[in-house]
Amino acid sequence: MKLAQIGELSLLDRLRRRFRSRAKGLILGIGDDAAVITPDGSTLVTTDLMVEGVHFDLSWTSPFQLGFKLVSVNVSDIFAMGGNPRFVLLNFAARGDCSLRFITDFLDGLEDALKTYDVALIGGDVSAADRLMLSATAIGSASTVIRRKGAVIGDRIYVTGTLGDAACGLELLKKLQRTVDLSRGSRSLLPVPWHVAAPLLKRHLMPVARNSAVVCASATAMIDVSDGLLIDLERLCRESGVGARIRLQDIPMSVALKQAASVLGLSAVDLACSGGEDYELLFTASPRKKIDACCIGEITRSGIAVVNAAGRRINIARRGYQHFAIQR
Repeated sequence: MKLAQIGELSLLDRLRRRFRSRAKGLILGIGDDAAVITPDGSTLVTTDLMVEGVHFDLSWTSPFQLGFKLVSVNVSDIFAMGGNPRFVLLNFAARGDCSLRFITDFLDGLEDALKTYDVALIGGDVSAADRLMLSATAIGSASTVIRRKGAVIGDRIYVTGTLGDAACGLELLKKLQRTVDLSRGSRSLLPVPWHVAAPLLKRHLMPVARNSAVVCASATAMIDVSDGLLIDLERLCRESGVGARIRLQDIPMSVALKQAASVLGLSAVDLACSGGEDYELLFTASPRKKIDACCIGEITRSGIAVVNAAGRRINIARRGYQHFAIQR
C-alpha cells in the first residue's frame, strides 16, 4: 500500500492514535490547530530540517534510523542550551508513491527516540513533495539557559566525548552503498572488521544526544558539535567575543576512528577537527571548576589556534558542513 492510497487524513489519524500522550505539562496534543503546553522555567524551542540528498541518502540510511536521528539532532540543541526536552512537533513531506512500510519503519525509529529522551510528539504537518523532507521542532525548558555567549579569557575548553566518529562512519557507508542493520551486525564487505565499524556507523546513523545535566552548573558557554569541532568552536568564540587555543594531542579520538581512518587512507585528526554530526557538547568553564569531561584547550583573547605537543601552531582548515557552500 502506498501513501497516495491512504491519504493525508488517514496518515494524520495514524499519528494521532499512535502518539496520544498524557505527558506532564501537556494540556492539548495532536488534533487541533496548535498544541497547548504549560512549560515551567525558560521555554526553549528549536527546529532542524532534513532533506533527502542533502542531509541523508536513502542508499545507506534506513527509515528507522532516519526517524531516530531526526529526533536526536533536535534534542541535542535543547541539551546544548542546558535544557530538558519535553515535546516534539513533526513535519513530513514525501512523494505519493512512498510506501506505507517506509512510513511505519520511520515512525518506529521516531518512537524509539521519543522513548529514549522521554519526550512526547504533540503535533506537526504533512505534505506532498518531490522528495523526502523532514523537519522536527523540539520544545524544552531550562531553569538556567546556557548560551554560546559567556566564555571569558582563561576559561578551559571541554568536550564530552570522542570526535570524528560520525564522519568516519559516513565514509564507511559511502564505500558500502547500502543500509546496515546495526542490531544484527553485517557480513557485508566492509573494509574494517565489524567491531571497528559498528560504533562508527551507529554514531552517524543513530547518534544519541549528550545530556548536559552534569555540566550545566559549571558551563559558562556551550554548543553542540553538529558541523565540526573547529567551525562550532569558532561560532562559540564569535558570540563570546574571545579566541581559543586547542591542544591537538588532547582532542579525544576513539580507537575505532584511528583504525578505520588508517584503512580508508584518511586523517583521523582531520575527521575529529572537521567532521560533523558527533553531537557531543563543546563547552567552557572556569579553571577553578572540577569538570568530568575532556579538556582540550583554553579561551584566549582572539583567534583560533591549534597547537601540537611542542606548542607549535599547526594549520588545520576549518572545514565542516556549511549549507550553500561548495563542498570539497
